[in-house]
Amino acid sequence: MYPVSPQITRRSLIANSAAGGAVGAALFAASGAARAAPAAASADIRPFHAAFPEQELVDLRRRVKATRWPERELVNDITQGVQLATTRKLAEYWATDYDWRKVEARLNALPQFTTEIDGLDIHFIHVRSKHENALPIIVTHGWPGSVIEQLKIIDPLTNPTAHGGSASDAFHIVIPSMPGYGFSGKPAATGWDPDHIARAWAVLMQRLGYTKYVAQGGDWGALITQLMGAQAPPGLLGIHTNMPGAVPPDIDKAALVGAPAPSGLSEDERHAYDQLAFFYTKGLAYAQEMGNRPQTLYGIADSPVGLAAWILDHDARSYEMMARVFDGQPEGLSRDDILDNITLYWLTNTAVSSSRLYWENKNAFFAPKGVALPVAVSAFPTELYTCPRSWAEKAFPKLIHYNRLPKGGHFAAWEQPGFFTTEMRDGFRSLRA
Repeated sequence: MYPVSPQITRRSLIANSAAGGAVGAALFAASGAARAAPAAASADIRPFHAAFPEQELVDLRRRVKATRWPERELVNDITQGVQLATTRKLAEYWATDYDWRKVEARLNALPQFTTEIDGLDIHFIHVRSKHENALPIIVTHGWPGSVIEQLKIIDPLTNPTAHGGSASDAFHIVIPSMPGYGFSGKPAATGWDPDHIARAWAVLMQRLGYTKYVAQGGDWGALITQLMGAQAPPGLLGIHTNMPGAVPPDIDKAALVGAPAPSGLSEDERHAYDQLAFFYTKGLAYAQEMGNRPQTLYGIADSPVGLAAWILDHDARSYEMMARVFDGQPEGLSRDDILDNITLYWLTNTAVSSSRLYWENKNAFFAPKGVALPVAVSAFPTELYTCPRSWAEKAFPKLIHYNRLPKGGHFAAWEQPGFFTTEMRDGFRSLRA
């Protein structure tokens, strides 16, 4: 990581990239979400059940229908942001045909729990495989994601013989909600930065009784997982990431300001450089706002459509894919997939609390983190940047797996669960006892 000022390193991407069990709970009076009953001791693991009052869904639909719309963008492309036509199609479906209860039922069909770590309730899904010698794995989502991103990979990873794999491919899977996200608690004080979350995940895995395990993540989950790798807590065998911090400092510095590509880059490196330069110069505004002034985002806490547009605008390639979904084209995500995730943010009122992680962060997002443990990397073509093998080999001295996928982007497990599952099996195979 090349030196950056202390003030800037507080700001997320701007830093240099500038066990299963019964379910039951009491209603959460403030938000309407259900949660586990108070624990007798902070280390207790409590069953969790999601249940939002119907009145909250009625209010959501009312707010969507009452949206005050701006005029159409003045260009025929996405250069001015999320397009009016896409947003109207989303809102029409959200207010009429979309059914939150379907995904709520899917969540409640899974073993969900909460436990207190460092004074904060952490929500997580925990599904154990029926197969002996299954490898425990903790999978971390990002922003603007949630545990909903990982729902499609749970059965293929825990029940591989039903999905083209062998019993030796099985995982026990733990999927936590990050602090301030989904059903986890919202920090009441500063300090829950990615380093803290990485340490908390090690506590969680130890509390679940796992003495050997692996970790995986994309987006914030990638940073947290790589920090786990750098911290190397007892029992962590290795990590996998689909958005690796592997960009060489000179490359990152040039891309940040949109400078001409350095000489001597290979074709794959030049492509990755162009992706980074585009993201830094055209796609970083949301992270800058959340990294500097997250509390200012009252509008996305008050307007469902405002929240939806903010989430859709995460990165250009993901937005283009989601816009095609609302145009009726088949993609890796459906309209329900997209709205399941947005609706979870709305119902839990976590638009602002989730944004604060950008303010908390002091790490350079795409810089190597000094991970000495074994690392597996999957490079998806429409990720923020498609990591070249050469950069991965320099960043991770114990690179045990590298693969470039033919399709998929920033939300890899959500968009391409088949490819993602295969990558988990192949990437961690050498670490199994």
